[in-house]
Amino acid sequence: MVNDQNFGTSTRYAVIGSPIAHSKSPLIHSLFAEQTKQNLTYEAIEVLEADFESFVNAFFESGGGGLNVTVPHKERAFAMAEVTTPRATLARAVNTLSLNKAGQLEGDNTDGAGLLNDLHLNHKVSIESKRLLILGAGGATRGVLSAIADLANKPAAITVANRTVAKATALASDFAPRLAIFAVGYDELHDQQFDVIINGTSASLGGELPPLLPSLIAPNCCCYDMMYAAEPTLFLKWAKANGAAQAIDGLGMLVGQAALAFTRWRGVAPTTNEVILALRQGF
Repeated sequence: MVNDQNFGTSTRYAVIGSPIAHSKSPLIHSLFAEQTKQNLTYEAIEVLEADFESFVNAFFESGGGGLNVTVPHKERAFAMAEVTTPRATLARAVNTLSLNKAGQLEGDNTDGAGLLNDLHLNHKVSIESKRLLILGAGGATRGVLSAIADLANKPAAITVANRTVAKATALASDFAPRLAIFAVGYDELHDQQFDVIINGTSASLGGELPPLLPSLIAPNCCCYDMMYAAEPTLFLKWAKANGAAQAIDGLGMLVGQAALAFTRWRGVAPTTNEVILALRQGF
């Protein structure tokens, strides 16, 4: 695609999306850079869908080191990447772009791994041998499942529930070579309990919830919302009201996926706890 003369030496990074003004990524990466003594710049840039490919090409041709990609560009980033990691290939979405040593545009998806790291490292929650329910069958759920597929020890059972059952069924089919997934509609979730429930929809931020029965929550259940806000989301309020042992928002996932991208670009792994705390204090 472009020459690789700047591979590993560039100090310019950015997140692109539309809208993007709300992004916390510049603050996160500036804190990572300070923590790891890295000299770099990171900015949030509004890029419209029609301009996506031309912007990406120009960014790397001008010596850019890496891009984070957010809504609505993750699928286009996947299509544009010349090489994709196995987890990005499974997710069919890319949130991290860089040039490899051959000068090829390489795409990764760090979202799912960021969530799993947040659960394991920050909240001491393991999904190994657990009954897992994921709400929604969109790109966020695909990212999580692609990370789960890489685990040596997987959940005992994975259920994906979606309003449109056909979408959940198609997702289960896509992952069939790597994961056994039960695809259901919300009305089929009865007489079941789950140890971990992950909300992969954005409905609760809009004041809505999927039709969920309180009986879905097993003893010691952990409920995790990929969304985050200054106040608990509607899904997390539902979880606590119905006896969930833990109700966790997605701020740690946001920081975790950023940490994996930072490590990919700079070759040094930042710690996330102090950055998560700094962001919470800024709400």
